[in-house]
Amino acid sequence: MPHNILVADDDPHIREIICFALEKAGMKTVAVSDGAAALQAIERRAPDLVVLDIGMPEMDGLEVCRRLRHTSDVPVLFLSARDEEIDRILGLEMGGDDYLTKPFSPRELVARVNVILRRARRAAPETDDRQFSHGRLALMPASHAASFDGKPLALTSIEFSILKGFLARPAHVLGRDTVMANAYAANIHVADRTVDSHIRNIRAKLAAVGCTDGIETVHGVGFRLGRCGT
Repeated sequence: MPHNILVADDDPHIREIICFALEKAGMKTVAVSDGAAALQAIERRAPDLVVLDIGMPEMDGLEVCRRLRHTSDVPVLFLSARDEEIDRILGLEMGGDDYLTKPFSPRELVARVNVILRRARRAAPETDDRQFSHGRLALMPASHAASFDGKPLALTSIEFSILKGFLARPAHVLGRDTVMANAYAANIHVADRTVDSHIRNIRAKLAAVGCTDGIETVHGVGFRLGRCGT
C-alpha cells in the first residue's frame, strides 16, 4: 500500500512541489497550510510521515512537533528557509528525524523521505524475540521497546536504531559514520552536528530515567556505550 504523507507548509507553491514529487514517487499526500491544521489532520488519520515546515505563522513547526511527541512517534522531516545551526539542532532535539533546508531538490526530499520510511519499517515489530541489554539498559526490537532499570524510554525510530547499534557492539568505539549508518542509508549525507544532536537527545532521555553514564564521548574518535548503571 502507498505511504500516506502529511505536508504542512504555509507556502502553496512549496506544498504543490512537495506533493507532486511525493505522488510521482507513488505516495499519497494530504496538504495543510498551518500548524493547527496539521495537528487536526494527524488526529483524524495518523500519517506514515510528516513533512513539516518550521517557519509557519501562529504555530510553527517546532511547536507542532513538540505537541505531537506527547502522543506520537510518527517520523518528521523538518523544512526550513534558514540554514542556521540552531534551527537544525532545535528541530532534532524536538524529536525530528531529519532536516532539509529550502530551496531543496524534490529528488533529495523524496530520497530523505524514503530513508526515514525504511528506517521506520525496520523499527517496526520484528518476528524474532531478541533482546539487547547492557547494565540496566534493555532494548527489545520485537516490540520496539526500551527501558532503563525497568523505566520505559520513549525513543524515536532513529534514536532506537542508534542505541541498538551501540548495544549490538557494547565494547566498541563507534565513529560518527558508523553511528549514522545504523540509522540512515549510506548514500544520504548527514552532518556531524546532526549526529551530535541525536546523541544529545538519547543522553537526555537516558538521564531522565536515571542513566547518567549511557553514552560516552571518545574525543577525536567517536562514541561508546557507557556502564549504564552497572
